[in-house]
Formats: sequence, structure tokens, C-alpha cells
Amino acid sequence: MKILVCVKQVPNTNEVKINPKTGTLIRDGVESILNPDDDNALEAALQIKDANEGTTVTVISMGPPQAAEALRECLAKGADDAVLLSSRAFGGADTWATSNTIAGAIKKIADYDLIFAGRQAIDGDTAQVGPQIAERLGIPQVTYVEEILKCEGGRLTVKRQLEDGYEIIEIPTPCLLTAVKELNTPRYMSVKGIYEACGKEITVWNEHDIVVKPDEIGINASPTKVFRSFTPEPKGKGMLIQGTPREAAAKVIEELEKKHIL
Repeated sequence: MKILVCVKQVPNTNEVKINPKTGTLIRDGVESILNPDDDNALEAALQIKDANEGTTVTVISMGPPQAAEALRECLAKGADDAVLLSSRAFGGADTWATSNTIAGAIKKIADYDLIFAGRQAIDGDTAQVGPQIAERLGIPQVTYVEEILKCEGGRLTVKRQLEDGYEIIEIPTPCLLTAVKELNTPRYMSVKGIYEACGKEITVWNEHDIVVKPDEIGINASPTKVFRSFTPEPKGKGMLIQGTPREAAAKVIEELEKKHIL
């Protein structure tokens, strides 16, 4: 079995900055981490690899050269190969252009049985790229996977998380699954894994190496436009009202009248 895992290096959410002119993330000088949901996706792939001899795991990421750090972390945890999609032509991409680019790389790889991705990236919270990749490739998908119940005979049975319950879904391979944090607990890098990862070569592809059209990538192919980004003003201090229910209700009405809400 050959498994592909789509991962992303994201800025630490406490330090996200937006370029006011372009609406894109400012990454220079900002601490970056492996996207948490993608870490769960990687762990799910590695668990299948551990249980099935001959299974390989390849991680794919799109980003600047520094994104290779996240890929090395994946290799240190047990992934076999890594592909970095890096080019100025990919810069400023929204989810539509990003999914086109990653799908183009997967089409070049061609031979795969299963694709994992995180539910969403913490820098955008759109949860769109995974499903869009599946649509580009024309393969079935299950999102919000919180448990893999069975994986054999070219079919998977998974438990899909819902707000008020869950679904049990059987799906044929090749397919794409997006992982939520409840799926597993990601493993740590081992000393041996770190040492071996440092010696592994990361394949780097640009727009000429993948199956994609020039007008389907990058900022010029991104229909999403950010007109304004800002930090909301902090909420004012709350008020604790004590007394009987009748007294409290009267106090609430009084305060609302002062603010001309009633």
C-alpha cells in the first residue's frame, strides 16, 4: 500500500501577521510549526504502515523553502519520502489554487492507494483544501475522520465525526480522508529518526514538474480576495448581578435602558 499525506507548515497562531496590502500572511521572522491536524493525519498513515508490511508513506507540502523543516519532522517520525512544492509561482495561493497545485503533484506521483490530510490548517481554518484535492483527483472522500475501524481488501471503514453524533462509512480505495485531533495522539520524533531524516533527500518540484496549468496556480489564479484583516477589539468587562430572580431581572432592564437598548 502506498499512502500520501498532505501537510502544511503554519505560523504559530499567537504571532500571525497579515500584509495589509496583499492580504497574505507575513512569514518572515515568525515561528513555524507542523499543522496540528496534519500531524494526526501523519500518525494515522504511520499506524497503517506499522500494521501492514510493505506500506510506504510519502509526505507532500507546498510552501517556501523553510517548509522543508516540517517535512524533516515527518521523516523523523517515520515517513519514507518527502516532496516539497516550492516556487514563486505558487505564492499567494488561496485554497482553490493550492488544491490545484497539490493535486497536480499527486497526479505526477500517480501510484497511490490512500491520501490523508488534516481537517484544516490553523492559519486559515477553511477545511477546504483536502476535499478540493479529492474533487480534483476524482476520488471519494470522507472528512472529519475520528477513527479508522478497518483497512483491508481495498476498502476502509471509518467513523466520521458530526456535531451531534457520528457516521460509520465504508469507502473504497483510492480515497482521501481528513483527520481530526480525536483520531489519535501523534508520536514523537526518535533520536534515530532525527538522525536518519537529516540524511534523507527532500524532492523539490516547481510548476514545471507537476501536472498543472500555469493559470491554475498562485495568487493570480486565486479568486479569494482579502479586503481587510484586523484584530477584533477586546470585549468590555462583564457585570455580575446578584439578588433574587426578580431583583436581577429588574437590574438587567435598568442597565439595558441606560445603554438605550430597551
